[in-house]
Amino acid sequence: MQLTLNTKGQNASVMSYLLAKNPNNIYERKQKGHYVRLFYSKFSEEETEVTIFVTPDPIELTKNSSSTYDITHYINDREFAVSSIFCSFIRTALGTALNGQPADEYKKWVDEPFDFQVDFGPIASSLSDETLYKLFTPLGFDVLIQEGEANYQFELKKRSTARFITLTGKTTLQRVLRQLFVLIPVIDDYKHYYIDEKEIEKLERYGEGWLDDHPLKEMILKQSLRFEEVYKLIDQPAKEKHKAEEPVKKRLNDMRYEKIIETIENLPKKETIVDLGSGEGKLSVRLGFIEGVKQILAAEPSQIATKKAVERFEKAAKKESFLMPERIWSSLFYYDERLAGKDVMILCEVIEHIDYERLPKIMDTIFSEYKPESLIITTPNAEYNQVYELGDSFRHTDHRFELDRKQFQEWCAERSRDYPYSFTFEGIGEIHETLGAPTQLCLFTRKEERA
Repeated sequence: MQLTLNTKGQNASVMSYLLAKNPNNIYERKQKGHYVRLFYSKFSEEETEVTIFVTPDPIELTKNSSSTYDITHYINDREFAVSSIFCSFIRTALGTALNGQPADEYKKWVDEPFDFQVDFGPIASSLSDETLYKLFTPLGFDVLIQEGEANYQFELKKRSTARFITLTGKTTLQRVLRQLFVLIPVIDDYKHYYIDEKEIEKLERYGEGWLDDHPLKEMILKQSLRFEEVYKLIDQPAKEKHKAEEPVKKRLNDMRYEKIIETIENLPKKETIVDLGSGEGKLSVRLGFIEGVKQILAAEPSQIATKKAVERFEKAAKKESFLMPERIWSSLFYYDERLAGKDVMILCEVIEHIDYERLPKIMDTIFSEYKPESLIITTPNAEYNQVYELGDSFRHTDHRFELDRKQFQEWCAERSRDYPYSFTFEGIGEIHETLGAPTQLCLFTRKEERA
């Protein structure tokens, strides 16, 4: 993960003083096991080019402690992608420029615009190219987005989802850095650090002078703050407040959970349920209110996600008729005898996070060893990505694949041929005339009774 700043023209060398970094030395610091380095590849009165990059320690990234980071999905892209983690690593190195506090004799240059070319990447984001253009062009930049080549062992896609962004335009060093420190976390699908009122203060500080006039301001704020409780703390104009009070469409996540609950309620056997890959317990807590259910196993390998699930379960336990789910550490990649012989198993938005070639073994374990009476699988409909203007990108940076309706139905039919299960399909969410629903559900039903 790296960021390169290039400026040409008279007084280009002033950049070294604004950054407070000697061009004759390589800046190198170690932060909690991660190396941050800054060096000048070009330095003269007419042109200066500086690159700052981070070499993370993947082991440190996965440690579960308050001083490190919660990486609840695969580490692959987090180690290499420009992200909110990247910004946190380089903030100290670029602090002088961000705060506009160089040595006194160079403060007059803080507000001096230069011709910049800014390169950063790779980025791993579900935002479309069009949205990325809309984020940067209102700031006065020409935007170039490039994709890497893909070389998969099986036919999946021709282009990599990793992209590299080049911005060119005339601006001040402080301004472009502050814009990047706001917009890179917006681009990032995953924000590693705790978000609270302090995040609002940072947005106000770094967004001063440009964010209020940005046409995507509301989207930037929502992406930055992530949580509705924090977003509500922002002072909004009366017009925006009125708009916020208007009824909104039901979120796809809610529709997905409601369809799963409805499906289970109509099953003849539903006393015992396994929520495989239960994450933070959002589905499991809803399962706890289904009448007639006697056991819910919330199976999840992430301890941090499980901790959040515990808080959610304890809050729900205060309500009547709630069956507390049983939290168990379990992984799809290993046989767990506790999961065998249940009435219902659920894989809600899970299979797309698994390498495609590993799925057959997992499904074999489920169908031939766990033998649930019913199996519910939901997964994105790749065709619907056109509605989201995602281009070749997946909906989440950790998705290993996404199937269209025909591919998913063929995949399910193949499972049915190999095992004694019938299956039916349903779409979840707003139906597009030609592209179908955003989410697809398959219900597998066991054909034979257990001995």
